Amino acid sequence: MKNHKRKQMNTADNQQQELSADEEQILEALNAHWQASATGDVNAEHDIYADDAICDYPQSGERIMGRNNLQALRSHHPGKPSGFKVKRVIGKGDLWVTEYTINYQGQSVYTVSIMEFSQGKVIHETQYFADAFEAPAWRSQWVQQIG
Repeated sequence: MKNHKRKQMNTADNQQQELSADEEQILEALNAHWQASATGDVNAEHDIYADDAICDYPQSGERIMGRNNLQALRSHHPGKPSGFKVKRVIGKGDLWVTEYTINYQGQSVYTVSIMEFSQGKVIHETQYFADAFEAPAWRSQWVQQIG
């Protein structure tokens, strides 16, 4: 039998996590998805979704039903993103989280995507969007500034 070394992923605490074959496929699909999102390839970006996927935007109270509607919505965004950067992807089994920033018209929007997979496709995604804000001076003695 051929010895096959599994891919590993850095977790939040920088420990190595060995991935199962299914998790390797999910991580590869996620990397392709985020790369397609960054380059504006809306067809490749949506390959990751099941036909009947659901995407929730809790902050606006919206639910997008189906891959076709999700792709159409994103394709018609009036303020197309001008930049995109993934901070980290972490997951196990069928639940994966991505932290990233999107630049819209010179403003960074901090985003978290929670994706649930079934049979290698996203069946449910929840996205949270947050604008940057100025750190209050009162807590400066307890914090460090990050990029």
